[in-house]
Amino acid sequence: MEKRNYQKELDGVIAALDRRPSLLLQGCCGPCSSYVLEYITQYFDVTLLFYNPNIRPESEYDRRLATMKQLLAAMPMAHPPSLLELGWHGSAFEEAVKGMENLPEGGARCTVCFRLRLEETAKQAAEGGFDYFGTTLTVSPHKNAPLINQIGETLAQKYNVKWLPSDFKKRNGYLRSIQLSKEYGLYRQEYCGCGYPEKQDGADIDRGKEMV
Repeated sequence: MEKRNYQKELDGVIAALDRRPSLLLQGCCGPCSSYVLEYITQYFDVTLLFYNPNIRPESEYDRRLATMKQLLAAMPMAHPPSLLELGWHGSAFEEAVKGMENLPEGGARCTVCFRLRLEETAKQAAEGGFDYFGTTLTVSPHKNAPLINQIGETLAQKYNVKWLPSDFKKRNGYLRSIQLSKEYGLYRQEYCGCGYPEKQDGADIDRGKEMV
């Protein structure tokens, strides 16, 4: 099977636009959202959805939400996005991944996490009458862009709303997000969200590898 180039597919979507469609964009964090918003707000009217029940503890969720708001206030955009924040729903994530806590990063637990966040995005997009839904997750080199796009395409059929294909790390998107994070003094977290598997010494979070 031929490997798909999701950046080129996005190029095709943009080239075919004859107006500015509405996009509900799930934003995983401020640093990842920085480049994506700089890029995609040129073509879409964006509402940024902050739905990340995977983030724990709740204080960390609050810090990342504050960073997102910091970015939106600081970064100049010709068509600034609005922010839709659904609150912290940590119990929903913990229930969804019950029994998967000790699986390695990048495995089945992450697939469940992607689907949980993207399904809520698709549902909100359908209910809100958005033309497209998408996510900033593919800007990270630590995330499986083909898997994320596959989940998005499946949900697009289920909720009858268009999925925006992406691989935002292409064309130095990830590097640009690092530049913008430094420029605006954004907090860049050291772990994706859940922190599983936890350290055996009882520490709350495994902060070993930077995930954004």
